[in-house]
Amino acid sequence: MAVYAMQYEINLPADYDMGIIRRRVETLGARTDDFDGLGVKAYLVQDQANGAIANQYAPFYLWKDPAGMGRFLWGGGFFSGICKSFGRPSVRHWTGVEARRGSAVDQPALSATKHTQLLPPDVDPAEPVAEAVRLLEKTAAMPGVHSTAIAVDPSRWELVHFTLWSGEPGTVPGTRYQVLHLSTPGTKGLFDR
Repeated sequence: MAVYAMQYEINLPADYDMGIIRRRVETLGARTDDFDGLGVKAYLVQDQANGAIANQYAPFYLWKDPAGMGRFLWGGGFFSGICKSFGRPSVRHWTGVEARRGSAVDQPALSATKHTQLLPPDVDPAEPVAEAVRLLEKTAAMPGVHSTAIAVDPSRWELVHFTLWSGEPGTVPGTRYQVLHLSTPGTKGLFDR
């Protein structure tokens, strides 16, 4: 099944009360628990009070179809709330390559990692993407992995590897996030092969 990955990052001041974001997610997070076309939405934060280098709200999405992504972004009632509260952020999106469930898919996801890699300009993308799929299979088999996915932005030839964890991710490379809420309305079709 095709997967479409999407993320927007809202950078917040160092003195920002991250409790505002936590309350926002606690109040509104369940609204996407049954959003048509959505596979997974991870409500992610980085919090300086917990050792992060910055305060940031950075939800990450895996969509089962681009129509659902469009309804979310310009259909009213969802992304418009972000725009009203924080201004309209730039939205990154990647074409999905593969998504896999991990051994901890039935456990709550508590943390996430996102690792991005620019593909060399003089290299056919087939081999680095195939290598990323091999790494994805190894990642899915690691203890504590809830789920994992890779996707590519062909306008920049950037590969993103996103993983949800039931605990701390250890020494896995990439940006680390805390998961405040996980909406999973479409995981059945998302991870089935």
